[in-house]
This record gives sequence, structure tokens and C-alpha cells, in this order.
Amino acid sequence: MDFLPRSDPNQTVDNPGDHTPEILNLLKHGSIKAVGQVVWGSNYTFLVSVNEGESAVQAIYKPARGERPLWDFPHGSLVEREAAAYLVSEALSWGLVPPTILRQDGPAGPGSLQLYIEANPEEHYFTFDKTQKQRLRPLALFDILVNNADRKGGHILVDGNGVLWSIDHGVCFHVEPKLRTVVWDFIGEPIPGNLVSDIQNVYDQLTPGSSLTDQLANLLDESEIEALKQRATALLREPKYPIPGPGRPYPWPLV
Repeated sequence: MDFLPRSDPNQTVDNPGDHTPEILNLLKHGSIKAVGQVVWGSNYTFLVSVNEGESAVQAIYKPARGERPLWDFPHGSLVEREAAAYLVSEALSWGLVPPTILRQDGPAGPGSLQLYIEANPEEHYFTFDKTQKQRLRPLALFDILVNNADRKGGHILVDGNGVLWSIDHGVCFHVEPKLRTVVWDFIGEPIPGNLVSDIQNVYDQLTPGSSLTDQLANLLDESEIEALKQRATALLREPKYPIPGPGRPYPWPLV
């Protein structure tokens, strides 16, 4: 059935960042039951309930076989990129991406499983005031690092506690420059020192045999991991928010 998802208050997690280990464990091991199909987006996406014992959460399930073929991304790889984006967000300690894993035993086969964030769909980048947009400095850098080809305004959520979340990362990590985003608010400005330190920390982890590299290697090609490291290197060499590159710098549609 098609519907606009509404959360079950009994399966909504307050302050997800405070319960990350428990949420990840539930996403990894809980039983998955489809609730309905999410009506927006170009790929098949489902709201599901994930249950184990007395614990339950709602999540977004994207099966690999429901992906619309793209000419520039390998078919079936978008769900892996969703999970890889979460790993990079956590390695940066920025907490931008909701807990996300890859499940092999989803109702429609392998796919990504991401904690559902209850948010007002009418509140997004294009409704943010100047103060809210200042909070997007880490997000702008994150999209550069993961080479996000589709940062729409509606892919930035604000939950009931005012926490910013970043979703929909299926078209990230390409080896060629593909950054398309609505967040060009900081062009030419210095990257804050604390964010530079976080990028340096991730760069230092992107070495052969490291935990982060090994986890990413299960999701991305070696060339894509190397390209991620090169993008981090570029930001560290010149710690400024870059100008748009050649080609179309904005996604479509914008929201």
C-alpha cells in the first residue's frame, strides 16, 4: 500500500544519538515487518517495523532490487553507499546520518535499513533561517567528502528535539566529481578548526587494515575508498569551503 509514513509513537526513538549501540543491534538482528511503501523517491522504499523481544523501532528499508538503474552507478550498489555514508558520518563524530546498516535478509532481499526519523516534511533547507543554516557547516563538508550527487533540500531533516539529520546517500562515493547540493552557503570561508581536526582523524583512519577501511571495503570499491581519501586530502591542504566545480552544481528537483 502507498502512504505517507506516520510513526508509531511506541516505536519512535527520542534522542537516537544517545542509544546508537542499542539501535544498531536492533537493526542488525531484529525481525523486519513491512508497514507500507514510501511514496516519494525514484527507488522502491519501505517503512518497516523492526522488532526483537520488547524492543521495536521503525526504519526505512531500501531493497537493492528496487533500485532504478543509473548509467553512472553500478546497479544494486546504492544501498551499500547508504551504509557507507553512515560509517563516514560516525568516523567524523558528526552524527549526521541516522543509524544505517546493510541487511541481507530483508523482506525483498538485501537492502539498507536506516532508523526512521520523525520530522516535519515541510521543514527543510529552504525554510531554514540564517541561524539554522549556520548549523549546516559540517553537513556541507560531509557532502564534499562523500561526493554526494543529490543533496536536495528535503534530504535535511529536523527532528522533534531540533537535531539535524542527513538522509538519502545512495548516489555518493563516485570516483569522479559529482557533487550536487543546495548547500553552497559557505563558499570561500575557512573551515572551522574543530572540523578540520575531524577530517584529519578520518584521513588517518583510511589506511590499509584499519577498522574503518575494512568496513568500507565491504561496501565500496577500493578506488572509491581511495577517492574518499583524496577528497579529505584536498580539504586538509586548503581548508576552505570550495567553489562549485564545472558542470551542474545543483540537484533536481531542489527539494
